[in-house]
Amino acid sequence: MTDPGAELELGRICGAFGIAGWVRVHSRTEPPENIFEYEPWRSNRPPGLFHVEEWRRQGPRLVCRLREITDRDAAEALAGTVLTINAEELPPAEPGHWYWRDLVGLEVCDLSGVRLGSVSGLIDAGAHDVLQVDAADGGEQLLIPFVPGIYVEDVDLDARRIRVDWALAWSRDPG
Repeated sequence: MTDPGAELELGRICGAFGIAGWVRVHSRTEPPENIFEYEPWRSNRPPGLFHVEEWRRQGPRLVCRLREITDRDAAEALAGTVLTINAEELPPAEPGHWYWRDLVGLEVCDLSGVRLGSVSGLIDAGAHDVLQVDAADGGEQLLIPFVPGIYVEDVDLDARRIRVDWALAWSRDPG
């Protein structure tokens, strides 16, 4: 699991929007609008904390007005600012759901207990997520659909293990 004191990137300020101090925001949350659920935003730039007064979708963009920013020049100066939140401020994941950050590093075993490797990342493949597993035998990275109840038998964060119904041969090129 992620260190509870870790800072997690929510997104970035892309620059000014309009003349009244609004900013354009790039979100790393899913869905993108969820970035506005996590406040206040932290940053490595003054004033350090940002509070969203209001926000809206403007075409394909997200824009917002921050309490601390009142004019276009101040908004433009924030371009590139990374927005973070402390990991302990996130709500707990619902039962049967996990934050990706908590899955990275977990050991992956098949149903008979054979270690397949460890999770190095995840891919959003549309229909379902896919575990990227660094193979225990040093072979090519394994890609395992993260589908609980079908390929994923259980996730045990305390034991730092994911049990999967997956045969190593399914991930290997028969050559």
